Amino acid sequence: MYPILEERVLADKIYLMVVEAPRVAKNCQPGEFVIVKMDEEGERIPLTICDYDREKGTITIVFQTVGASTERMSSLKAGDSFLDFVGPLGNPSEFVKEDPEALKKKKYLFVAGGVGTAPVYPQVKWMKEHGIEADVIIGAKTKELLILEPELEAVAGTLYVTTDDGSYGRKGMVTEVIRDLVQNEGKKYDVCVAIGPMIMMKFVCLLTKELNLPTIVSLNPIMVDGTGMCGACRVTVGEQVKFACVDGPEFDGHLVNFDEAMKRQQMYKTEEGRALLKLREGSTHHGGCKNCG
Repeated sequence: MYPILEERVLADKIYLMVVEAPRVAKNCQPGEFVIVKMDEEGERIPLTICDYDREKGTITIVFQTVGASTERMSSLKAGDSFLDFVGPLGNPSEFVKEDPEALKKKKYLFVAGGVGTAPVYPQVKWMKEHGIEADVIIGAKTKELLILEPELEAVAGTLYVTTDDGSYGRKGMVTEVIRDLVQNEGKKYDVCVAIGPMIMMKFVCLLTKELNLPTIVSLNPIMVDGTGMCGACRVTVGEQVKFACVDGPEFDGHLVNFDEAMKRQQMYKTEEGRALLKLREGSTHHGGCKNCG
């Protein structure tokens, strides 16, 4: 069992939990994820690691209630436990493998949207711990939906906050802030890392391609099973078929076919849609979900 040491509400339908999982904490890196399961009847839920403490043996997860399983999970309190807490899974962020001294010569811009702020935090924190300064943009629909602002402010070089309705920080989408920083304020960036809703990452990548700014995205929003067995997170990256959970979750955003991925995910939710995908995708269809007919 994996006890919950702390739980709190970050925003409407967004929750944070600190879980005791020493083996995961000992080995995890930014960009990786875990799979949690509440009990024998519970669904397997993949969640990106928000933070970790190797000395205390803890992992911090953040999730949003989107269905029955996450709704049940939101009712767990400190003192309750997860039956399973598996990880680390996926591949760590590419920069983890680079020489920190070489990274200091690059300027990173992190762009976080909504719950995507959670996986951005450990990446920026890792950079801060290695003496690398990175700018961060966090965006949400309203001030009430912003999460982890104080935590990111503590580790970011400069933190820019924007809300769609202008209720806090700048008014507008994260793309407007990127354009303003680069074109109007003369900021120079070597790499952009964007994590958030699929539609947000799509438009960030359209803009950064125009700005000739290499961009990494995390496709954790489309993961379902998290082990490569179900095939739900199938995506085309640079004309090659990839699976977000085992090949990613991070990819070159300028090579991701976002329109195909978003359309496929909507179809995958229905039995008729899964059958159609099986027909269209032929030998490249995964079929591991056992529900394609």
